[in-house]
Amino acid sequence: MSAQFRAIWQLMEGQRLRYASAIAALVVASCFLYLAPLVPQIVIDGVMTGKAEDASAFTHWAVEVLGGEAFLRRNLWLPTVLIVAVTAIAGAFTYLRSRLSASACERIIQRVRERVYDHLQHLPCRFFDRAETGDLIQRSTSDVETLRTFLNTHVVEIGRALIMMLVPIPLMLLIDVRMTILSVLLLPIIVGFSALFFLRVKKAFRLADEAEASMTARIQENLAGIRVVRAFARQDHEEARFDLRNSEHRTCDYRLYRLMAWYWSTSDLLCMTQKALVIGAGAYWIAVGTLQVGAYFYFITAVTMFIWPMRQMGRILTDLGKAQVALSRLDEILHEPRESVPAEDEVVPGQPLAGEITFENVSFSHGEHSPVLKDISFRVPAGSSLAILGPSGSGKSTIVNLLLRLYDYEAGSIQLDGFELRDLDRKFARSQMSVVMQEPFLYSKTLRENLRLARPSAHEEEIYEATTIAAVHESIAEFARGYDTLVGERGVTLSGGQRQRVAIARALLQDPAVLILDDALSAVDTGTESMILDALRERAGRHSTILIAHRVSTVMHADQIIVLDHGRIVQQGAHAELMNDAGLYRRLWNAQHEAAAECEQSLDGDSREPLADRTMP
Repeated sequence: MSAQFRAIWQLMEGQRLRYASAIAALVVASCFLYLAPLVPQIVIDGVMTGKAEDASAFTHWAVEVLGGEAFLRRNLWLPTVLIVAVTAIAGAFTYLRSRLSASACERIIQRVRERVYDHLQHLPCRFFDRAETGDLIQRSTSDVETLRTFLNTHVVEIGRALIMMLVPIPLMLLIDVRMTILSVLLLPIIVGFSALFFLRVKKAFRLADEAEASMTARIQENLAGIRVVRAFARQDHEEARFDLRNSEHRTCDYRLYRLMAWYWSTSDLLCMTQKALVIGAGAYWIAVGTLQVGAYFYFITAVTMFIWPMRQMGRILTDLGKAQVALSRLDEILHEPRESVPAEDEVVPGQPLAGEITFENVSFSHGEHSPVLKDISFRVPAGSSLAILGPSGSGKSTIVNLLLRLYDYEAGSIQLDGFELRDLDRKFARSQMSVVMQEPFLYSKTLRENLRLARPSAHEEEIYEATTIAAVHESIAEFARGYDTLVGERGVTLSGGQRQRVAIARALLQDPAVLILDDALSAVDTGTESMILDALRERAGRHSTILIAHRVSTVMHADQIIVLDHGRIVQQGAHAELMNDAGLYRRLWNAQHEAAAECEQSLDGDSREPLADRTMP
């Protein structure tokens, strides 16, 4: 626990002076709050009862300070004005305390949000491979808000509870020692009970928080794949899965609130018992003439003022438990190792790269799994094109991930323009490449804004040129608002082929040294594919191109083709060379060519078949 308190203390770095000032303002406010009920006590016992000789020495002294008994009898309006003034001063310092603590809290939380978001931006892909998006959202929002609530309210409230208890004790001792002892008799029990509750509720909060995160992750996953759910009519199945997570969350919340109900009811009993002791004993001592009426009411007021803040210590400790759970969950993210930071000897070339790529004996595996790539070697001269072909799972996309340094290769060498990839600044290396995935991501912005993400300074003519090469300019022109058309989340309002073509145009607009199309033409028809590939061939020499595809017709015109199978290069060469080799490439070509011929023949047969023959009986 001490480590977590140190973490909260470190979190307050830079704002500790504001919190100290807030606590100082709270001390002043508390002192004035206790002076307000002290004025009636002084007037009642020292002026109005007619038994001033029985009053305490403190009361006599206070009456003299206020002008004497005769003066106060003639000017009873003065105590009223004094109460209003004292209360107003207390209110002013209370406002100052709230403003200072809120200011400090918001600055801290802003820094925490920025730190968490920045850290997420720089975590390696291996982290996201195992993390749930919904859980990360929960930590970045709900857990940060829990921390904000604690820092804004309860850091100062801890001081308030202690000050509200300690400030009146000297005054109470001056008025009546017996009543003072009686007034604090049950405080150790209340504090001990609050501490016991804190130890039990902390674990309950963690379980509830984790259950909520799990439920959020289920909702996020369902909404992200809502079309798949609808397509397979899996609504009932998804609802059952959600009900399970929801039930777990309800069970954890129920246990938590049962603990809280147990605490509030028991602490209420203890606090009311403390107040009843003061009322009962004070009434008895008034009856026997050993306690004055003004002192009696002052003790009742004072006990009421500090007993409830002490009771609130349970709530403060509850929120402290929540804050510690939230902080530990945030720390789990913040302590994840970031992508390797740039070393002092990392190279940042003074000019853009030409795009020459060399793989030499590169191997890679995901953790303890079997290798995905085994001893891969090839060279792509600057300005040339390389096509990568192979069955699913053969390692095609892994080559792209290694080039982008989303993962770091374990053995061998990857070079860009003669620079070892590990020695290049990571951001610089990525800035030299543009990649279009099979499922490209578009933001919920206009088409123009999505395109300009690659190069914000791009002119309209450059945008039109890129979209023309990507064969999407005419489609955009047909939209009612053209390039100002707002696409939905992830570009959902566009077809799959349109999304891919917009993504290709965005990549071309960056004018990279290396253009990577990772199965980026899978959703377009063969005619549009041919138009895009022809336009890219006309740009030959402007950048190196890596083309990953499943269709042989897509890759046949590349300068160089490599065929992968089970993570190894089984064939390498130009189309004509590979067709002369009785290997996987020719088998794929023949299989796809025969399938296309059969499909065409079937379509021709259907078009010649009489309508009557095709009518269902």
